[in-house]
Amino acid sequence: MSDITLLSIIESPAHPDFSGLYRRLGIHEERATSTRKAMNLIKEVTPNYVVAEFFYGYGNNYAGVNVSNLDVFLYSLQKYAPQARIVVLVEKEERQYVDKLDALFPLHAILQQPVSETLLEAVFDE
Repeated sequence: MSDITLLSIIESPAHPDFSGLYRRLGIHEERATSTRKAMNLIKEVTPNYVVAEFFYGYGNNYAGVNVSNLDVFLYSLQKYAPQARIVVLVEKEERQYVDKLDALFPLHAILQQPVSETLLEAVFDE
């Protein structure tokens, strides 16, 4: 898997560290600690994959317009890296809401936490 770039958006301590897996697979990883930083990064780096956590917008956090923390980033991604495959990590309690995001943006994979390296590695083989 040479020439593969992956963007990890790590917004919480619950996001597993898959850096070792990415190195083993020959995937170059870029990291951002927020979707805002990730939006700036995709202007410089074109990822093949994005791995990010999903947080549902329960209240006013997203002004009632967006489904989650990822909407605005995914709109930007369509402009700068439309071919990128999106892998979403989600807690069991929020799994029911990911389909709303998937209806707006095609998600490559939805993985329920806890996510193992084996499970994530299988996503790259698809």
